[in-house]
Amino acid sequence: MRQDYLRWAISKTRTTWWHDSADPAELKRGIERGAIGATTNPFLASVALHANKTLWATEIQKVLAQNPEPEQKAEGLMGLVVRHAAEQLLPQYEKTGGQTGYVCAQVNPTRAGEREPMLAMARRFHKLAPNIAVKLPATAAGLDVLEDCAAEGITCTLTISYTVPQVVACAERYRRGRARAQAKGLTPGKCFAVIMIGRLDDYLREVAHDCSANVSEADIRQAGLAVTKRAYLLYKERGYEAVLIIAALRGTHHMTELAGADLIMSIFPSIQEMLLAGDLPQEERIERPVSADVVERLAQIPDFVRAYEPDGMKPTEFVTYGVTQRTLSQFIEAGWKLMENLRL
Repeated sequence: MRQDYLRWAISKTRTTWWHDSADPAELKRGIERGAIGATTNPFLASVALHANKTLWATEIQKVLAQNPEPEQKAEGLMGLVVRHAAEQLLPQYEKTGGQTGYVCAQVNPTRAGEREPMLAMARRFHKLAPNIAVKLPATAAGLDVLEDCAAEGITCTLTISYTVPQVVACAERYRRGRARAQAKGLTPGKCFAVIMIGRLDDYLREVAHDCSANVSEADIRQAGLAVTKRAYLLYKERGYEAVLIIAALRGTHHMTELAGADLIMSIFPSIQEMLLAGDLPQEERIERPVSADVVERLAQIPDFVRAYEPDGMKPTEFVTYGVTQRTLSQFIEAGWKLMENLRL
C-alpha cells in the first residue's frame, strides 16, 4: 500500500512543510501529519480569534483592557494567537535545537513601507517565544528591517513575495545581516523567504484576460512554478543561506511539481486533505523545467517577466507590484483592521 503523499514527501525527499493556519485544533492535526512549523498572518489570526472567542475569552479581554489604542490592540491579539501556536510547536523546536518548530508573527501590514515601526514591532514579537519567526513584507523597507533583525539574532520570514527578484533580494540582504551578526560574535537569526505561488497565478490570470494575452489556463497554472523553479536554481547556484517557503498553494500540482526540492511548503488544511486523499505521482520533479514554449507564451505578460527575471524589478518597485497591493489590502482590511475592532 502506498504512503499518503505528505508522508512520502517527508520520508523520501528533502521537502518539509509548515501548517498554514492559526487555529489551534487545525494546527494540532497538522503537527500530527508531520508539519514542523506554522504560518500565520493577520487574516488567519483574525479567523482563529473569531473561531475561538469562548476558548480565549479571558486572554482576549486582558489584551483589550491593556491596549486601548487600535494598533496596540491588534498587535496584542496577534501575539495571543502566535503564543498559542508557538506552545504547540515548542517541542519540535527544542528537539531539533532550534532548527525547526517556528511560528510566524506578522507585523502591521499598514506599516509595509515604514522601517522604524516594523523594526520595533519585530523586536517585541521576537520576545514572545523562542520559536518566533517575525513576518516582514518583502518591500524595500522590509528588506532593511530584515538585515537589522538578522544582525540582532532575530529570525524572520519575508512574505507578500511572489517573484524571483524579491527572494533573491531577501537572500542577499540576509547574507549582509548574517555577516554583521558574526562580526559582533552573535548568532544570526534565520531567514525564510516566501513565494506565494498561487497568488501569483491568480494575479497573472486576471492580467492575461485583461490584455487578451495568447496564454492558456494550463500556461497560467505553471507561471508560479516557473518562477519558483528559477528561484530555487539560483539559490542553489549561489549557496544562499535563506530558505525558500512556497505558500498559497492552489492545488496539489504546486507540491507534486516541486517534489524533491530542499525547501519548505506552507500547506493550508484543505490542500493537506487533497494531498492525503489523492493518488498522486510519488516522484521527484524539481529538476524538471517548465517547458520553454510555456515560458515564452507567459513572457507576453510584462508582469510575468518582472516576476521571472532576477533583475525584473528593483526593491523600490516591490511595493507597487499589483499582487503585492492586493495582498496587503486583504491583510489590512480582512485581518489587521478586524483585530483592531474586535469586541467580545
